[in-house]
Amino acid sequence: MNPLSERINNLSTSQTLAMAALARELKAQGKDIISLSLGEPDFNTPDFIKEAAKQAIDDNYSTYTPVDGYADLKDAICRKFKRDNNLDYKPANIVVSTGAKQSLYNIAQVMLNDGDEVILPAPYWVSYFEIIKLSGGVPVEVPTSVESDFKITPEQLEKAITPKTKMIWYSFPCNPSGSVYSREELTALAKVLEKYPNIYVVADEIYEHINFSGTFCSIASIPGMFEKTITVNGVAKAFAMTGWRIGYIGAPEFIAKACTKMQGQVTSGANSIAQRATIAAVDADPKVLGDMVKAFHQRRDLVVGLINEIPGLKLNVPEGAFYVFPDVSSFFGKTLRGTEIKNADDFSMYLLGEANVATVTGDAFGNPNCIRLSYATSEDQLKEAIKRIKEVLN
Repeated sequence: MNPLSERINNLSTSQTLAMAALARELKAQGKDIISLSLGEPDFNTPDFIKEAAKQAIDDNYSTYTPVDGYADLKDAICRKFKRDNNLDYKPANIVVSTGAKQSLYNIAQVMLNDGDEVILPAPYWVSYFEIIKLSGGVPVEVPTSVESDFKITPEQLEKAITPKTKMIWYSFPCNPSGSVYSREELTALAKVLEKYPNIYVVADEIYEHINFSGTFCSIASIPGMFEKTITVNGVAKAFAMTGWRIGYIGAPEFIAKACTKMQGQVTSGANSIAQRATIAAVDADPKVLGDMVKAFHQRRDLVVGLINEIPGLKLNVPEGAFYVFPDVSSFFGKTLRGTEIKNADDFSMYLLGEANVATVTGDAFGNPNCIRLSYATSEDQLKEAIKRIKEVLN
């Protein structure tokens, strides 16, 4: 008899973390694996942020922190929201958590009852589906494709709404597709949601500053959306602070209070030193990120160009984040080097076994026709990885 709960038995393992672990295991066995599986910048945390952390240690920030974050950090986050997003959040609207993933989990736990439906434009970040399911919600996937730049249309949104719909969750720029919605596109979606005052939006903007389109619009800044949007962000991606584990939300005050209540019983306040460092990060002019964003842009162009030379792969041109999400379905039903490719899982494992390149199946992101490749690594590694992929697909 299995003594574990149904809750954990029904929970899927994160496919991105699983593939990264498998790649590390194969590397330890001596195999020359190039891993394009993890969503982690290959840059160091900027020095001015590290200096703020060192100062915090010297200033003895070593005690428990307020559950919802230091007051001066919440003030800094409010300034950031106003500067970058034209959003007038107050400290009472802000909750700081141990990474944006905890922010998302808090939201699901305080907003969802059993059977509540959450619309997920697919592809979506891997953990949305499981977090929603773990919280009693029902994920409702709305498929998109490479032809539509992986964006949901107002007509698709309207069709997906039922009397049970409680929320819609999306990331922007999108992980895994890199798609960026324009203000006009978000306004069209907002017009649909205007008719449904009880539907809330979770806008995951963690890749906000890794954006090559030249524009960025928070849906909460669109008239009528501020009071029904929960904006999620953090410092992991833009400031190369994945290990510092700081995320935050801007939300209507009653939701922020509920998230604080939940967090107080689970983890309490986030790490003290990381919070002090985050003040320096969010107060910084986003221009300090220029060199990193430029490097990602150059890699994007390199990877898109090389992948477009491989027959059978279809690709949109991602306008943000640091991923490409090619459609590989033309290989389904084919046999490559004695391996039958039935789906994206098979394709991803084939690349790992034959090319020694780790990717992630699109199934994990709600799109079974694609795979995700991260270009958060050096240009030399990217060239070699795609050269290997091309060789084993010819």
